[in-house]
Amino acid sequence: MDLLQSYTDQNDDDGSPKQLTSSPEASPPRLIPSKTSAPKVDDTMLALTVANANQTLSKPIDPTQHLVAFNPTYDQLWAPIYGPSHPYAKDGIAQGMRNHKLGFVENASIEPFVFDEQYNTFHKYGYAADPSASAGNNYIGDMEALQKNDAISVYNIPQHEQKKRKIEKKKEMSENEDMEEEVNPAEVDNPASDVWLMKNRKSPWSGKKEGLQTELTEEQKKYAEEYAKKKGEEKGGEKGEVTADKSTFHGKEERDYQGRSWIAPPKDAKATNDHCYIPKRLVHTWSGHTKGVSAIRFFPKHGHLILSAGMDTKVKIWDVFNSGKCMRTYMGHSQAVRDISFCNDGSKFLTAGYDKKIKYWDTETGQVISTFSTGKIPYVVKLNPDDDKQNILLAGMSDKKIVQWDMNTGQITQEYDQHLGAVNTITFVDNNRRFVTSSDDKSLRVWEFGIPVVIKYISEPHMHSMPSISVHPNTNWLAAQSLDNQILIYSTRERFQLNKKKRFAGHIVAGYACQVNFSPDGRFVMSGDGEGKCWFWDWKTCKVFRTLKCHEGVCIGCEWHPLEQSKVATCGWDGLIKYWD
Repeated sequence: MDLLQSYTDQNDDDGSPKQLTSSPEASPPRLIPSKTSAPKVDDTMLALTVANANQTLSKPIDPTQHLVAFNPTYDQLWAPIYGPSHPYAKDGIAQGMRNHKLGFVENASIEPFVFDEQYNTFHKYGYAADPSASAGNNYIGDMEALQKNDAISVYNIPQHEQKKRKIEKKKEMSENEDMEEEVNPAEVDNPASDVWLMKNRKSPWSGKKEGLQTELTEEQKKYAEEYAKKKGEEKGGEKGEVTADKSTFHGKEERDYQGRSWIAPPKDAKATNDHCYIPKRLVHTWSGHTKGVSAIRFFPKHGHLILSAGMDTKVKIWDVFNSGKCMRTYMGHSQAVRDISFCNDGSKFLTAGYDKKIKYWDTETGQVISTFSTGKIPYVVKLNPDDDKQNILLAGMSDKKIVQWDMNTGQITQEYDQHLGAVNTITFVDNNRRFVTSSDDKSLRVWEFGIPVVIKYISEPHMHSMPSISVHPNTNWLAAQSLDNQILIYSTRERFQLNKKKRFAGHIVAGYACQVNFSPDGRFVMSGDGEGKCWFWDWKTCKVFRTLKCHEGVCIGCEWHPLEQSKVATCGWDGLIKYWD
């Protein structure tokens, strides 16, 4: 059967006629291919060429492709985009082509003035210059209005318009002059009359008021003089000669027979003992400030000099060990001095005044090295305690910011702006990597130095403002003077927790920024108060150890001598600085 099958297949191939059977099992009839005597020619390329020619005439270019294989015509290049509408774009532009919600917008570099000119021209006249056109005379918009207005913009008033305006102004002025000659003066002053309406037809308040009083009466002159005098007194002679930076040396000589400077510490100055004792009696009084003393600072490490900031705009430095006299006066502020701060070696110091200036002084010569200001009152100034960062100044300002300056360049390098009230204190902790600030917003904030982000925010409903903060000598604790008449202790470790077991109270400080301080051995806590007393507490038991009546009025500042372990200096608003042993 297989042989028969193959035989029939061969017959089919030969083209012999096949017997058609009507049997249902028979195969369906096949079409016999036609034969031609003409030679066979491959016409595929011809068909493709014709098809491509038609395609180039009709097929638009895909806007997303970067390469075109033929030379397209102008019509093809600028033909609208064909194809089904984009589901999310009514104009049919693909998402990748869009750079604006209305389609594709091309960039053009235009000066702001030119842009405003064309923008306003388009909204007023209906035409504007096309920024993407190659030639400068291409415009878009209302071409009829363009020809009618001679292509002027809103900022270009044509010559005929300028002439017209001048003529109108002259005409108006001449009318006013004629009217003044004819009219009755009573009618001019009467707002109910037509003459008054014509004269003030724009508005009674428009333009300059005529007939302004040039001469002041005697009474007015007297009042103005009194007012100017009063203002001058309030400003404390801000524009007077006081603002000139100057300094006066009061000692015998600036250098001794060995050539040592007057600020050089005595070589034999050492700590007498490690055990601190509470002072009992007054040993010296420095008087020289004509108003209250707002802050005192001992010379770093040695304490042979003491610096004081006065509300009489002056800063004075006093001898502690020998003569006990004023050594130098620094005059540069025009208003009361708020805060002072020595650099690490004591050769320079900072002052902050209510005249909104921070000045950096040379202690020895009294020269102002540099002045800084942000236009706001600085409440506290501090240098970074690291020896390699003595050029970095931090200042807590009345506008809620802590501003950081690089004093070498005079540039503001950082602003710490999170507080909600004026900043009162800046205290470095954790090997000077962090600092704690307190503010009138009754909160404490801890910052990483150089990073303006608060890493710890301490604010409780029972907290009061803390205008003075001091670090314990072992650096593990902060003592904060709270305005609800108590001293609170916070840890300087990671969590900055309130130590609820330690709380020092008994003094009255509400409303005053009385300084809090520690003895060098850390055994005693010390603070001034609003009644002129100086209070001493025992650190371990938190009990009051002793109180001294130091000043008439407020005892605002108190400092423990760094070497003589039982001596304390206090300052008050009575203008005196007292030394206790």
